[in-house]
Amino acid sequence: MWYSAVGFVVTLTLCLLTAPLAYEAQPAGKVYRIGMLETRSTVLNAANIDAFRQGLLELGYQEGQNFEIVYRSSDGRDDRFPGLASELARLRVDLILTRGTPAVLAAMSAAPSIPVVMAASGDPVESGLVASTVRPGGNVTGLSSGLTEVYAKRVELLRELLPSLARLAAIFNMGNRSAVPQWHVLAPTCRASVGCLPLSRLACPRLASERCRG
Repeated sequence: MWYSAVGFVVTLTLCLLTAPLAYEAQPAGKVYRIGMLETRSTVLNAANIDAFRQGLLELGYQEGQNFEIVYRSSDGRDDRFPGLASELARLRVDLILTRGTPAVLAAMSAAPSIPVVMAASGDPVESGLVASTVRPGGNVTGLSSGLTEVYAKRVELLRELLPSLARLAAIFNMGNRSAVPQWHVLAPTCRASVGCLPLSRLACPRLASERCRG
């Protein structure tokens, strides 16, 4: 859950929202609109939302006075992200807070002029979210929970923990752009490992079944 990094996310959100104050006058008492693009409903995501609100409150920002949250959920369906991101853009939110590579890509496409804060994503460079980690460019910033090269290390660690390992199954949602480079690193690494038999590939389509997504 991304609320474990809420301090960083909150600070980054405030920096992006208040940055224009240094360059141009803002209306007195402006209430910033934070678009939140998520995979789950507000009920299922209550812990994350409450942590985000609490983080802002601790920094002196109170919902209804300084900011408001415009929440949109895909209900677990990645194909809904483009439409929801476009809706947030039409509502003229000041910033979009989201997580997961499909949601970030949708926000980038629908709202190229609106800052996007990602609370988590796959490898941002391999997924096309940023040009590089040193010079990201574009309108996206935030946290990444995965680097593609670590998948090779995971196979090595498994071999050390389970010397008798003979077959490894990997389940990837190949409809998620971040999964493709991960698979390309994992598969040959496993095949090259001493005593490791061919890897089983179980790929979920973009519109995966509930069982596969779970």
